Amino acid sequence: MRILLATYWAVPHVGGVWGYMKQLKEKLESLGHEVDLLGYGEDNSYVYIVNKNQRLEKDHLLPLLNEKLNKEAYPAIYENELVKYTEFQRYFYELAAAYFGLEKYDVIHTQDVISTACINRVRPKGPALVATLHGSVAYEIRHQLTTIHKSPTSYMARAYFDELEHIGATSAEFTIVANEWLRNVLTNEFRVPDEQIKVFHYGYDIETFIERMEEKKSSIKRPDDKKVIIYTGRLVETKGVHHLISALSQLKAIRNDWVCWIVGDGDKKAELQVQSKALGLEEDIFFFGKRDDIPYLLSKSDIFVLPSLLENQPLSVIEAQIAGKAVIVSDAGGLPEIVEHGVTGLISPAGNIEALCKNLNLLLENKKYRKALGSNAKKWGRDYWSPDKALENVLDVYQSAISKRKKDVENIPTDNKEEKDEENVLTDNTKEKDEENVLTDNTKEKDEENVLTNNTKEKDEENVPTDE
Repeated sequence: MRILLATYWAVPHVGGVWGYMKQLKEKLESLGHEVDLLGYGEDNSYVYIVNKNQRLEKDHLLPLLNEKLNKEAYPAIYENELVKYTEFQRYFYELAAAYFGLEKYDVIHTQDVISTACINRVRPKGPALVATLHGSVAYEIRHQLTTIHKSPTSYMARAYFDELEHIGATSAEFTIVANEWLRNVLTNEFRVPDEQIKVFHYGYDIETFIERMEEKKSSIKRPDDKKVIIYTGRLVETKGVHHLISALSQLKAIRNDWVCWIVGDGDKKAELQVQSKALGLEEDIFFFGKRDDIPYLLSKSDIFVLPSLLENQPLSVIEAQIAGKAVIVSDAGGLPEIVEHGVTGLISPAGNIEALCKNLNLLLENKKYRKALGSNAKKWGRDYWSPDKALENVLDVYQSAISKRKKDVENIPTDNKEEKDEENVLTDNTKEKDEENVLTDNTKEKDEENVLTNNTKEKDEENVPTDE
């Protein structure tokens, strides 16, 4: 079987998603399947097949993009910077996918709603499409629209990404999610049919992780007289690390027998460092940046903390459980489905600094309880995150998707205009077709009717064509 694993995000920066893709690729190849990886490059200036010498530079198509997504034709794109950026990025991603050729694959397995929507627009008849959603893009954008992307036209961006969530989550033959939380979000808020959704957790390469825990090549040494609290992950608003730092400030007033290692990078790193210094925690909190020795660092820590405001099923918690650490997480998203309060860890209300401080203090002062939680997490995690069952589930979905795709294609009339439009996004021969194929809909009439959530034809013509 030839399989393409695809993500819309810049491959070096997708963190847990990229880790999941690499492990899935290795497992599939061990069974004899051929697997390619598709994603944006590090600086978002090109899309490439990661494991091959195939890439398409954005600069090569920028003149075409500027011509087709011009302000006169789509004025509302230019009303909101986030919408404008996403439209250009996803349109280029779609063109690149078509340029590389998708007909050689039996299954295309996307990892977010945006890549799913894009690839569905350009895939030929053959390949089945399966999507795994590692969270809700629309939910994360809603939060950002109150912070870093706040603007007078935030309402447009919210409507745009809400519709994109629906389209991306319904474009594949089947959509895989890791927990009931995300299933409920998709079915209740984004109109995704329940029968399309498959719920099963990720697998993880436990043996390799355990081997890496025992490597002793790290330059970071554990202090002799202090416990180690550790956070691993992106340093972004939704991870709630600013709440962790505030809780640690309160904790320092109670005790000073600890240090905190913050491992990861992100756009909030400098701000978090300033916050730490302002609270007088320079000697207590250490920012180690992005590292490749996280298994070893976990082995030398005592308490893992993830204070997220929005979360799905983070690999950082999976790794902490495999490492046998007592974990403290928030009650955001799917976290309560993988941490049992008082048994495999502790759960604090998201954003509640006092409760987080209390849980940290509890585990620091009670070694026996801390060890029991870690032991329980290790036993549960090393069984639950077994990669073999997860891979079996994925392969079952692939086969079901292939059968469904074959059946659906056989029932499509060969002169279906929509199908032809979808196949000709990159190779259209006329100006009329070029103008019609702006990713989300197949005709100018559909583009005008389906832009965000406008109520009149006049507003439709002014807004952004909709489809992570």
